[in-house]
Amino acid sequence: MRFAFKTSPQNTTWADMLAVWQEADKIELFESGWLFDHFYPIRSPLGPPDPAGPCLEGWMALAALAQATTRVRLGTLVTGIHYRHPAVLANMAAAVDIISNGRLEVGIGAGWNEQESGAYGIELGTPKQRSDRFEEACEVIVGLLSQEVTNFQGEYYQLTDARNEPKGPQQPHPPICIGGSGEKRTLRTTAKFAQHWNFVGGTPEEFARKRDVLFGHCADIGRNEKEITLSSHFWIKSADGISQVVDDIGAMSGEGLDLAIVYLLPPLSPAILAPLADSLATLNAWRTAHPQPRDSGRMTAKH
Repeated sequence: MRFAFKTSPQNTTWADMLAVWQEADKIELFESGWLFDHFYPIRSPLGPPDPAGPCLEGWMALAALAQATTRVRLGTLVTGIHYRHPAVLANMAAAVDIISNGRLEVGIGAGWNEQESGAYGIELGTPKQRSDRFEEACEVIVGLLSQEVTNFQGEYYQLTDARNEPKGPQQPHPPICIGGSGEKRTLRTTAKFAQHWNFVGGTPEEFARKRDVLFGHCADIGRNEKEITLSSHFWIKSADGISQVVDDIGAMSGEGLDLAIVYLLPPLSPAILAPLADSLATLNAWRTAHPQPRDSGRMTAKH
């Protein structure tokens, strides 16, 4: 299993978040780092959010972190597609892929936050509209990141001989990571476009059920399910919460989880990273010595 970390740019300072990322960049066990992409603080296991609290814009922060690190892959989990036109987002993604020397993962989702969308006058739409718009946006983004010219005529987006140059070093495009668990639409869109699916978090049983739905969509369209990395969030609240998060990761490890993303909540401090990495390395060593039934291959979905 592989491991990553996530720091929300909410209720913290740039200096504290930067210190965590630069320290994690030195620890080989952490393969990637993630931010969220919101304009207001959002809910967390620590309690309801304060909409008046501080929250740094995600893509600007990501570009700065790309310059401040050299090794870890990086991305947003995830960008609500309604916040920016997908052609604009594709240009941003290409720039960050170049700035990071090919370390970007493009994390996107259909969008859900009614509070900030309403406050800014950004239309969120009905669940069906969100799903329809998201599927169109995925096609637009992949086209602009991989094709010389993109033409697209949809209900929400129309592109005519559209270009996006220069493109980043990752070919045919940076990996697309889709976050969400909607079984009829989001997981189907994931099967069509993504190289990475993120489960926001929950029980191993919930993860396994969503995984099987995703694999069913892959089978329906002839996609190899093994081409898609499976990840999940695991929240750690303090230094003494490391053992619980390691137990949670271990419980899900037998269900085909590829990447465990450990969510670090404020106050952010790099001091938590070394003991966390040591504990995760111990877990991996134990799993190697005691392989689970699904460790050697993913279960094929039945549908």
